Amino acid sequence: MHNERAIDVDYLSRVEGEGALHVRLQGNEVMDLQFKIFEPPRFFEAMLEGRDFMEAPDITSRICGICPVAYQTSACNAMESAAGVTLPHNLRLLRRLLYCGEWVESHGLHVYLLHAPDFLGYPSGIAMAEKFPERVETGLRLKKIGNELMTLIGGREIHPINTKVGGFYRAPTKAELQSMKPDLEWGLEAAIDTVRWVSQFPFPEFEREYEFVALHSPDEYAVDQGRIVSNRGIDIAPEEWDDVFEEEHVEWSNALHARIKERGSYHLGPMARYAMNHEQLTPLAREAADQAGLGAECRNPFQSIVVRSVEIVFAFEESLRIIDEYERPDAPAIEVNPAGEVGHGASEAPRGLLYHRYEVDDSKAISKARIVPPTSQNQLSIEEDLKTYIPGRAGLEDEQLRFELEQAIRNYDPCISCATHFLDLTVERD
Repeated sequence: MHNERAIDVDYLSRVEGEGALHVRLQGNEVMDLQFKIFEPPRFFEAMLEGRDFMEAPDITSRICGICPVAYQTSACNAMESAAGVTLPHNLRLLRRLLYCGEWVESHGLHVYLLHAPDFLGYPSGIAMAEKFPERVETGLRLKKIGNELMTLIGGREIHPINTKVGGFYRAPTKAELQSMKPDLEWGLEAAIDTVRWVSQFPFPEFEREYEFVALHSPDEYAVDQGRIVSNRGIDIAPEEWDDVFEEEHVEWSNALHARIKERGSYHLGPMARYAMNHEQLTPLAREAADQAGLGAECRNPFQSIVVRSVEIVFAFEESLRIIDEYERPDAPAIEVNPAGEVGHGASEAPRGLLYHRYEVDDSKAISKARIVPPTSQNQLSIEEDLKTYIPGRAGLEDEQLRFELEQAIRNYDPCISCATHFLDLTVERD
């Protein structure tokens, strides 16, 4: 019997840009699937050309209101690499601490308000609050603490203004950072409880053999710097990016698809970081992961909410360690001069690896810029998840299938807004 239907989600609301989903089924077989990102060009790379290299962190931070620190850090790493300089210890600690604040606010919001409602049967975090007010309050407080840490170090919580190439415009005192400790200690306990809570959610039985790609450092859980590695043998410095990865345009998306040359898709984000850096987790984060039954790696994308929660534990535990170790540096920044050089930088945004490349001319102006965000890198992996996930669920009614496909996309938290909900589902049946 010929049984063909098309499921179209015409518009993803509240995305950083615009997106949609089209699926065409014939019986249980996926005939066509397109996860579309049709945001208009934003021209950030072109906008950077001709600007002084010092402007790169401030301009690129405007790309995302939830992950501005990631864009600032990758930009700074690239410029500092081009100049051949390394941050002094306490400035590097401060940058890592700022990044921890971003992980807390981003992961906390996603876990509690954007993803948990899927598993508990609610259409939104607001609806979930009617029965689970204490959980929503916890999520909001976690986010607030992350924002406060970003404000203390970065000058404000959205698009921080205190970050600069070579360090910061002002370094906080140790006493200022110590003032955050009571909230961070509360957050650490709340994060451990979060792991216990989400690990009990009902997860679909679904796994794929991903090639995980993430930053790695032998001495710490990689966040703000490291080598780019995978579970299938990649081990490169950021400047070798083009030797391994490539981007291509597909007709249904304005976001480039990234792939590993001659291999295909790869997976970024918490599951990849966890798989490649499990041994480098802080003690309480590793204990929480073990108690949640994660093992050394997790291949079920629906359980990414558990891994994200483990990373919240890590971010709080690491923040407390850094504050205890930190001493205010004599100068808030070092001199950086990348004139006439090419710089490559990478860091781990909450959603995955973020790569920057800059060419700087002799007048210290940026002559060429390239930015590869985690959303575009994960787009192909998202599509492959959906193609694998749908056949066993093709018999579901359209509304239930739509919900499960949304949930599968939300596993990636591809950006804070596209992880919310779809609008206007259209179904065509033959």
